[in-house]
Amino acid sequence: MRKNAASRSLHELYREDPDKADRRLFGRVAHPDRRGFLKGAGLAAMAALVGGTIPFHRNMSAHFIPVALADEPVIQGKDGLVVLNDRPLSAETPAHLLDDAITPTERHFIRNNGIPPQTVDASSWTLTIDGLVETPLTLGIADLKRRFDVVTRALTLECAGNGRAFFDPPAGGAQWTYGAVACSEWTGVRLADVLKAAGLKSDALYTAHEGADTHPSGAASGLPISRGVPIAKALDPDSLIAFAQNGRPIHPMNGAPLRLVFPGWPGSCSQKWLTRVWLRDRVHDGAKMTGTSYRVPGRPLAPGERLDETEFVIIEAMPVKSLITHPATGHRAAARALEVRGHAWAGERTIDAVRLSIDFGATWSGATLDEPVNAHAWQNWRAAVEFPGPGYYEVWARATDSEGVSQPHAVAWNPKGYLNNAMHRVAVTVV
Repeated sequence: MRKNAASRSLHELYREDPDKADRRLFGRVAHPDRRGFLKGAGLAAMAALVGGTIPFHRNMSAHFIPVALADEPVIQGKDGLVVLNDRPLSAETPAHLLDDAITPTERHFIRNNGIPPQTVDASSWTLTIDGLVETPLTLGIADLKRRFDVVTRALTLECAGNGRAFFDPPAGGAQWTYGAVACSEWTGVRLADVLKAAGLKSDALYTAHEGADTHPSGAASGLPISRGVPIAKALDPDSLIAFAQNGRPIHPMNGAPLRLVFPGWPGSCSQKWLTRVWLRDRVHDGAKMTGTSYRVPGRPLAPGERLDETEFVIIEAMPVKSLITHPATGHRAAARALEVRGHAWAGERTIDAVRLSIDFGATWSGATLDEPVNAHAWQNWRAAVEFPGPGYYEVWARATDSEGVSQPHAVAWNPKGYLNNAMHRVAVTVV
């Protein structure tokens, strides 16, 4: 589903089937008197799209289109994203729109597991730290700013399913191509500082995270996602409790007003709309922590082969990867010289080299590679490419990390479509 309710014109949708448009966009159903119908998850969805609460929502009639959305993209505050799912919302950024060294908020991908909360008032938001700690804490955002060092870091976040669309046989889930990755600047406090203030007990081995989003089914109980990380990752100085994105409040669809950021690990670990972190003496078993969720087979599988769930292992650090952000695939060049540029990243490691090929991998040439602006930020690269003459070419990019591991031509199949780090290719026609 590459073009659906959330990526088409609102007016077009409502002309075709207004009741269906209401359900798909906001999960709402009109009240018989055509008023006061918007509540719960539907109201939360609309509030997130317009960027704030709607005090007089009870006065809105059925099929009402807020003026803030009428002439704007459906995802308010986002630009150019391609919607893959609309409930819960998942949207990726085309590779050529990720050309900035630091990803602008409007270009940061969206991966929701639940329906965003209706109320996201930063002044009254609280975070609880409890479980295996000496002193449980309840902290507002103002408390976090006052009690702990505030830091800003450029941090790479990537969905574990980025690249899922290219698995054969297909893997279930959002069919991400290349755009479920970003490197924005996040401002917040170190999770380690907060956990130390609470007094970690010696038997604390794993964190567990909870957010204020609700299950897409509308169920009153049951979290849509509750993941955790080992204590060592929680104590990494770049693991943040963040309250700002690129110098401004976090975008509602990226977890406002408070979220975790665990760079280099699957984005699912970085709980959005964060309300609680509790410490456990075992691997967390919350929603999407068990079974095959965010896990890969412990041994190679033949495509389509089934494996017992006990043989799956939790995904931790993400693999080496690169992205070509200029030119866009399908580019037509009038000149034989072209600048090619992009980014590369590698979970907990750094990138040693990026190499390019224009002859289908027969030969490779190096690119100029920048150092990361800080640990866990992607690295920007560029190269001047000379094409020998007119015709169709593919530019291939292959990154090698600090442990000597390079991107493969193709990755081993897995049933959930995780960790596809095959080389990125773009098409160029020289005329």
